[in-house]
Amino acid sequence: MPELPEVETVRRGLAPAMEGASIRKLHLARPDLRFPFPEDFAALIEGKTIISLGRRAKYLLIELEDGLTIIAHLGMSGSFRIEAAADGAGNNNAPGAFHYARSKDGKHDHVVFHLDKGEERVSVIYNDPRRFGFMHLVERNKLDLYPAFAELGPEPTGNALSADYLASRFQGKSQPLKSTLLDQKVIAGLGNIYVCEALWRAHLSPLRAAGTLVTKTGEPTPQLIDLTEKIRAVIADAIAAGGSSLRDHIQTDGTLGYFQHSFSVYDQEGQPCRTPGCGGTVERVVQAGRSTFYCAACQT
Repeated sequence: MPELPEVETVRRGLAPAMEGASIRKLHLARPDLRFPFPEDFAALIEGKTIISLGRRAKYLLIELEDGLTIIAHLGMSGSFRIEAAADGAGNNNAPGAFHYARSKDGKHDHVVFHLDKGEERVSVIYNDPRRFGFMHLVERNKLDLYPAFAELGPEPTGNALSADYLASRFQGKSQPLKSTLLDQKVIAGLGNIYVCEALWRAHLSPLRAAGTLVTKTGEPTPQLIDLTEKIRAVIADAIAAGGSSLRDHIQTDGTLGYFQHSFSVYDQEGQPCRTPGCGGTVERVVQAGRSTFYCAACQT
């Protein structure tokens, strides 16, 4: 499933084409994805202008002029692409035109936003072979009440994520550090790949109890302060690289994310640890049904 950097990459790729555009027509090729589309979905949004594209955790937010917001989730295999009618020279001048060939099997094109932006007409197409994604329609002033958002923790990219905040959530916890970090109520949008990478950068074992990073007086230890910075850094690096193209993720311009080429531990079982002078080997263990990759020699 795409993690926060992948969804943020999609948001940034779609924004130039969608922000400020009017939805001329919404085409729905089927009545549902993972869940049924909102009742009268097309009628409610056609003719509306898209004010902005946002993101909350792993959800894309398409904000409309009339106070409604489309919440889109990519599921396991969902992706957006941007297309425009070819001009007289046979060129595709749409923002985000493809640079690399990719499958565009029309039978999986389930949603098409036909957009007008000035004199430009583009189509933003949602393709989802497995149909685990979904789209909901919510009033903007009620977003915080949306079930998936009601108890989400702070974003790992925002100022709300601090060592003091994590200390307040970690204090007294015997739960393993990795499981605690994957709890969306603690940090929103932080997934398996980037938790493994951040813990390796901070030289902390994923098996370690989260509470051991908090002092008896409730203050963050130096290790927790460092971990907070490493979480921020790994997310920033992944966004800059366009995310990680594992299985189905692809950017809106058809290119692949390249952060997977920078993995230090994730999916590196049996490889030498990249920590200078470590000499250890990356191991794989299973925690709560998820693969965890780490170096037992330098992550303590």
